[in-house]
Amino acid sequence: MSRREYTPLDLGSLPSADFYDIESLLSAAEQAKLAQLREFLATEVAPHAVGWWNDAEFPAHLLPKIAALGLAAPDRRQFSHLFTGLVVAEMTRVDTSLATFFLVHHDLFVQALSDFGSAEQQERLLPDAVALRTTGAFALTEPDHGSDVAGGLVTTALKVEDDGGTHWVLNGAKRWIGNGTFCQHMLLWAKDAETGQVRGFFLDASLPGVERTKIEHKIALRTVQNAHIVLTDVKVVERDRVATVSSFEDTNKLLQGSRISVAWQAVGQQLAAFDVARAYAVERQQFGRPLAAFQMVQAQLVKMLGNATSSLMMMVRIAALQDAAEAAGTQGVAAEKHKGGSPSMAQVALAKAHTTGAMRETVAMGRSILGGNGIVTDYKMAKIFADAEAIYTYEGSHEINTLIAGRAITGISAIV
Repeated sequence: MSRREYTPLDLGSLPSADFYDIESLLSAAEQAKLAQLREFLATEVAPHAVGWWNDAEFPAHLLPKIAALGLAAPDRRQFSHLFTGLVVAEMTRVDTSLATFFLVHHDLFVQALSDFGSAEQQERLLPDAVALRTTGAFALTEPDHGSDVAGGLVTTALKVEDDGGTHWVLNGAKRWIGNGTFCQHMLLWAKDAETGQVRGFFLDASLPGVERTKIEHKIALRTVQNAHIVLTDVKVVERDRVATVSSFEDTNKLLQGSRISVAWQAVGQQLAAFDVARAYAVERQQFGRPLAAFQMVQAQLVKMLGNATSSLMMMVRIAALQDAAEAAGTQGVAAEKHKGGSPSMAQVALAKAHTTGAMRETVAMGRSILGGNGIVTDYKMAKIFADAEAIYTYEGSHEINTLIAGRAITGISAIV
């Protein structure tokens, strides 16, 4: 039997993974900024990301260059939410760990300073944090409390009045704190030992009594430096308390925004899987022809692109709702009842659940297309496959987000 001759394809001649040209919805300035980010990621990150991941090392030398991109939380206010979402997706597409660092620092710590910090706290902490001369973390999760941390905070803050004025004494532990091993400050949440109210602190991570240990042996986000933190009689001055926070509802605005960003990460992770799988299928020869010439492989690639595209389209709508909310002067949790405005927590939960569920299927198919080469990081897919597990779980597990959406559509809570 004669075999058909196949001419090697130029991948650049094939359609983009942005199959419906969503990027055309961006302004010219936003498109140019996204191109600048892509150039940075292609030259400074892509060639090294697998090595950092294998060695579980964070590229601290990149921080000044990341700051120079002008994509800090305050800088992004001049752009649409679609642009900011695509920034997250594009970072994730190249390296999920770097994107996660970026989100923890900017979308949680810096955003909290901008939203809740006093004028004095902003003047003292914000310039260095925006410029990445200092880094921040978000310390909420505890060793025994993740999904139920809203009502299960064990870490305590005891208010003390003495001749030196007012200070707080913190005791407890935090776990899975991204950037926690090296950050200069962390937004740390604790329960008021006297009133039971939630308190927030812009904690100096070098204070006596703060013990930080790197979490080892991870199979995902190995470049991210997650910490287990123990607090023993840590004395925090009153000026470092987040004075505008008095309940967990205040944290929900931050968590809702972060959950949206993680759903965008799920989009980026699927685009990464599609990029690698398609390139491999076009180039890899089996039985005298490219893998892409087999019907089952084409079906998998189309399913992967369909998953990624449906996830992207859902996030485009979320971004439009965010933009509408800002135009209407509503924001965060307070906008839950504003019809046509900010996405509700249930809408965000559904987006996070759907996109991460689709992502899990997408990366599994991508790994399958690479066969045995899909289980070694040399071919990138193993890293993409493993990192997806973290996205599936953090910022509200798939199950919890499903139940939040389920509560909204049935009127019955299956959580508690």
